[in-house]
Amino acid sequence: MTFLVLPGVYAPQDDTALLAEALHEEAPSPGARVLDVGTGSGALALAAARRGAEVTAVDVSRRAVWTARLNAWLTRLPVRIRRGNLLGPVHDRTYDLILANPPYVPAPHARRGPRSRSRAWDAGHDGRLLLDRICRDAPPLLHSGGVLLLVQSALSDTGRSLQLLREAGLKAAVVRRRWIAFGPVLRSREEWLRRRGLLAASDEMEELVVIRAERVP
Repeated sequence: MTFLVLPGVYAPQDDTALLAEALHEEAPSPGARVLDVGTGSGALALAAARRGAEVTAVDVSRRAVWTARLNAWLTRLPVRIRRGNLLGPVHDRTYDLILANPPYVPAPHARRGPRSRSRAWDAGHDGRLLLDRICRDAPPLLHSGGVLLLVQSALSDTGRSLQLLREAGLKAAVVRRRWIAFGPVLRSREEWLRRRGLLAASDEMEELVVIRAERVP
């Protein structure tokens, strides 16, 4: 599928593709209730809608909401798109599948908070500004047997995500990995990441992972 992406909206990239592969493997059935958190262009929400799922998409960015709505209109796929902060707009609902591709890049100037376009990738000093909230707030929104698919960088502590999800009562494991070349953002802060010990001197690629966490019946 081809997507329109308005300026300032996160365009589908390697992490989107990796999560789309996990979505394809999960194969939600027609009528399954799916939530796409931080939808951006709406690519993952529309992929789920093409399978016949009942999809809700959420993003805090007005431009992202407009972009996702435009893409849903262009593809004639039914997606309920809401503006809001992570799971806030849907805290009273439950889902069979939750997709999450949040900002996860550690940022050297975290005290100022992410601004403008950087909100699509900057996630605090350790990269966990939103990951911790998703790992805490998503499990209660899953039906029995429901699944969370979460993509993140290994730089932002995969083990911490697994720990939090397991403590919430979910069965969690890494189901997909992919090494990719540093993009412009990582290249711009490569020295800082090495000083912090998040990158070794020999590291020249970033590892992306998809975590699958299931609420076991």
